[in-house]
Amino acid sequence: MIRVHIICEGQTEEMFINEVLAQAFHHLGIYLMPALIGKPGHKGGNFRFERLLTDLEKRLLGDRQAYCTTFFDFYGLPEEFPGKVEAASKSTMDEKADCLLEAMMDKLRKKLGDDAMRRFIPYVQMYEFEGLLFSCPKRLAMGINQPTLEDKFLHIRNEFDTPEAINNSTVTAPSKRILKLYDGYEKPLHGSLAAIEIGLPTIRAECIRFDSWLKHIETLQPVG
Repeated sequence: MIRVHIICEGQTEEMFINEVLAQAFHHLGIYLMPALIGKPGHKGGNFRFERLLTDLEKRLLGDRQAYCTTFFDFYGLPEEFPGKVEAASKSTMDEKADCLLEAMMDKLRKKLGDDAMRRFIPYVQMYEFEGLLFSCPKRLAMGINQPTLEDKFLHIRNEFDTPEAINNSTVTAPSKRILKLYDGYEKPLHGSLAAIEIGLPTIRAECIRFDSWLKHIETLQPVG
């Protein structure tokens, strides 16, 4: 069994891993182990680099037979997070993500060393977890029990080449768009229900960066 620690930003991501991703990977002999960033009992959020470093050090250096990866949103990262300010100057979603991850990796490597970093898979969700839910507007509407919102969700989705590009501000981020149409939206509950309704194959087909991350995990070999 290959073990992969996943440092999550919040309860929504943790539930998504447990309820959607874990089963898909279990039959491959890969055991996904989500953990909220920060101290036990912390509910997530505030994805500061110092907290990430502490959690990665604990897992990469304390569990040398396992891999580790991240699952956090680009949206809402503090400005002092490595690469965040530089990423703002990039023109495309991919350039922003790559800029951030490269800066993060450089800083982590200096702290943790090359050997530990060989078992680390960096990932940032562009721009927010809820972007994945726009992979199927119809099932998103059904999953949150608001079927009349299908056309409005579809209109949002059709403005972008990919759900992952639904953009990055306090007004236009994916969750903010959902909340504007349905103020009863609750991230952990409705996010997981919608993701289950949509299904992992559909999300992977629509979200290339997310799919590439999962493909990387699928190819992992036992640490030896």
